[in-house]
Amino acid sequence: MDNQNTFSPVVTKGLKSLERVEIPQNAQIVVVGAGAFGGWASLFLQRAGYRVTLIDQWGAGNSHSSSGGETRLIRCIYGLNKFYTSLANRSYDLWQENEKIFGQQYLFTTGCLWLIDQNSDDLIEKALPVISGQGLEYVRYEPNEAYELYPLLNVDNLSHVILEKKTGYLLARESCEAVKNQFIVEGGNYIQGAVSIEKIKGELNEISLDGGRSVSGDCFVFACGPWLKEMFGDVLESKLKITRQEVFYFGLPTNNSGTFESFPSWIYHSPPDFYYGIPSGVRRGFKIAFDRRGEEIDSPSTLNRTATKNEVERARQYIGKRFNGLHGMPLIESRVCQYSDTSDGNFIFDRHPAGSNVWLLGGGSGHGFKHGPALGELLTNVFTGKVPVVEMLKI
Repeated sequence: MDNQNTFSPVVTKGLKSLERVEIPQNAQIVVVGAGAFGGWASLFLQRAGYRVTLIDQWGAGNSHSSSGGETRLIRCIYGLNKFYTSLANRSYDLWQENEKIFGQQYLFTTGCLWLIDQNSDDLIEKALPVISGQGLEYVRYEPNEAYELYPLLNVDNLSHVILEKKTGYLLARESCEAVKNQFIVEGGNYIQGAVSIEKIKGELNEISLDGGRSVSGDCFVFACGPWLKEMFGDVLESKLKITRQEVFYFGLPTNNSGTFESFPSWIYHSPPDFYYGIPSGVRRGFKIAFDRRGEEIDSPSTLNRTATKNEVERARQYIGKRFNGLHGMPLIESRVCQYSDTSDGNFIFDRHPAGSNVWLLGGGSGHGFKHGPALGELLTNVFTGKVPVVEMLKI
């Protein structure tokens, strides 16, 4: 998959509707997966008057999942793709609205620095009129201006820097747990258990859980991240690619560690690695990760979660050169998760071709977490008949 797709999913399909659905408001809806997609979908469905059961095999934000870990970036730059810019923009507002209900902050607006050099493509430049058109602000800095404002940043070889303002980072596993808890408070039914189903051949009436349990429903939504391909390989084998991704937290210098706390999130938009990071929002060290795709994996349930030495050293070398004061810093922690990539970088939200009451929601493609609230709202609006199915998200 082209890494650029994660920054701006390919617009190969339009926004027109191929169908309009309307599920009766009192229907029993079963959602499988309590990550960023399934959790928010369940919460909005519950608020719309549906009877919702949410199921997850290891719990919301667990370390097996793609929605686990400490933090995620939130940004609205998506090249010329106005749909994803608007989706991220809407999610940002929904995060803020729901924080008041949760009684806890999960969104931190630090801004995001896009680091551009001669190897970067023009995707960011193309995006600037798009975000401006949606009322989103940015500032362009020459290298010397960026260094004056952010002396921690080594601007050598950078052509310029873009500060995207309505951006920052999100607490990941903690917010997944908060969404699940609020879902329960508002009347939702939560079950922890492993789901198994037979091959879909028409309308689905119930699903089996471990321990001999079963759950029936009128409609089923499978939002199970990298397990989506395992469960629906007959439909998604050529659509999804699951890859192993490593995330690192490096130590901070003792003399000015506090300055990293206020440094913006950042993205080095240049091939082949497309580094990104969050300086120290959760006091776990300086976070850095590659958006370059790792090796393809068979199952997230048995994935080796140990970081590889070569990747650790590549990350250490980059931050040592790019950020003043980080040369030779030790690795404090590491995480290994997975991306669920679609061929065009677009999410999946579509009816199963063989199951009239079975819906698939996934294909996060490395940029999905931030969109959870808006996708949950969109799914609910589709189910209530307020908006049509988006063609761009169809299988």
